[in-house]
Amino acid sequence: QVHLAESGGGLVQPGGSLRLSCAASGFTFSRYAMSWYRQAPGKERELVAAITSARSSTNYAGSVKGRFTISRDDAKNTMYLQMNSLKPEDTAVYYCSTFFRGVRYWGQGTQVTVSS
Repeated sequence: QVHLAESGGGLVQPGGSLRLSCAASGFTFSRYAMSWYRQAPGKERELVAAITSARSSTNYAGSVKGRFTISRDDAKNTMYLQMNSLKPEDTAVYYCSTFFRGVRYWGQGTQVTVSS
């Protein structure tokens, strides 16, 4: 059974940093692309960043490019999102996700709030 668990969210001041983690189980993590999404109040869920298997490539939403870095540690079955220079508009619930055997799976989400 696929299980994704995010951690690392919290309250941070504008300009600050956070690192999110996503621990995965129930599938061969190293073989699958992984992604981070976020959903702000009253808005649709949006793709933030994605990383292919074997870390061969990454892509980012334009709004976070140059500030966020996605990475993965296949030995630990864990994906990360390093978020720097955070802005109030980055406030959202952040979800990790993967597409496995025709089904998209989601974690429970972790709240990130950027406020002074």
